[in-house]
Amino acid sequence: MTATPRPRLVATDLDGTIVRSDGTISARTLAALDAVEAAGADVVFVTGRPPRWMDKVAAVTGHHGLAICGNGAVVYDLRSERIVDTHPMDVTAARKVAALIKAAVPDVCFAVETPTGFSHEPAYPPQERDVSVVHGIAPVEELLEGPVPVLKLLARHDSLAPDEFLTRTRAAAGDYAEFTHSSKIALVEISALGVSKATTLAWYATRHGITADEVVAFGDMPNDLPMLAWAGQPYAVANAHPQILAAVPNHTASNDDDGVAQILEKLFP
Repeated sequence: MTATPRPRLVATDLDGTIVRSDGTISARTLAALDAVEAAGADVVFVTGRPPRWMDKVAAVTGHHGLAICGNGAVVYDLRSERIVDTHPMDVTAARKVAALIKAAVPDVCFAVETPTGFSHEPAYPPQERDVSVVHGIAPVEELLEGPVPVLKLLARHDSLAPDEFLTRTRAAAGDYAEFTHSSKIALVEISALGVSKATTLAWYATRHGITADEVVAFGDMPNDLPMLAWAGQPYAVANAHPQILAAVPNHTASNDDDGVAQILEKLFP
């Protein structure tokens, strides 16, 4: 039997995985991540968050390492807190996707993430931490008029269940973009075709001579599934979405019980 190689890269989602329900990252988890880097392995945070939400993570984790944000659309340097690479969605494709979804799913509303900011339709309720950075409020057709690349298109519905909304939007426009979700509300995250947490993580690993079987990855929601399917050593936390728990053979304790730290302490004693 071939021995499982010691990981050279630890890839972990943030919210629901190492971030606890109260929004904190525990001292135990931070110590486990420090032990990984002390052993010479890389730590990469792989998240659906936009880069502007990473300031607190950068501060808590000591401003070191990289984050893959926007479900693979952005590579973000936590040291300098700046974007170092992007994998954007073509604006023409974004317009096509929005039109197809609007035709297929009544009462949908949209927001747009770009490298320079955030904008949304009048019916789209932005999160409190986004209110101060809104660059425009208009119908999505107007928001997508300019040449600025789209990092992520967000579609929201007030009454559909999250999984049903994902199924319907993907059926309407899945030939033109990647569709996923990471929320308990009907909020679908749409990226460029062929771009996911997995593709950008694989890009990073290849650049550093790391193979998939040398990667241990942790996640909890459907947007983590491509990454967990690619990594040689994937783990789902106990509080994960049922789809993730069914698809990933290795499970650990919940985010509130430091499940990621429990595994890392065994791998990097």
